[in-house]
Amino acid sequence: MKNTTHTTLKLLCLALSSSFILSACGGPNVEYNYPRRGASGVPTYEKEKPGIFGEGGLTIFNSEGSSSNKNGGGSSGIGVNSFLWRASLDTVAFMPLVSADPFGGVILTDWYGPPDSVNERYKITLFILGTALRSDGIRAQVFKQERSAGAGWKDVRPDETLDRELEDAILTRARQLRITSAQKTK
Repeated sequence: MKNTTHTTLKLLCLALSSSFILSACGGPNVEYNYPRRGASGVPTYEKEKPGIFGEGGLTIFNSEGSSSNKNGGGSSGIGVNSFLWRASLDTVAFMPLVSADPFGGVILTDWYGPPDSVNERYKITLFILGTALRSDGIRAQVFKQERSAGAGWKDVRPDETLDRELEDAILTRARQLRITSAQKTK
């Protein structure tokens, strides 16, 4: 038994020392070039862009002179258009937020009941679909529930124009934010 334990310890030490030696060895420094299709359809080989977040890296706060605000995108290191993001948060600020994901562009509110109507409540889901300030860059879904006398809250189809009106209000606010931002940089 003593001999078996001694042999097992030797094998364990040998395995650990081998793993330390192998981990100290660096892998080959290989650059991979991936085929891309050029304008003529012929494959061309070019280096892949450096880094997971692109050439400039990840920018959390946009500084003046930064190139992250190309084409009026208003990006400030988040995954979606920053004007649409801020406008969405401003527009639903009266409702309690459940979740706000600036990289995925999703804002979820909790149920909110208007003070003048105690038997109905609303919930909103907003999707910001890109980095450009465009009319199709925001999607809103409004959910409505009504309280019935003994059955509790029941889902009801809200007015069909409510989604579009909310999207229009967010787009209007986003345009205001963009104009204000442009005037400050002049």
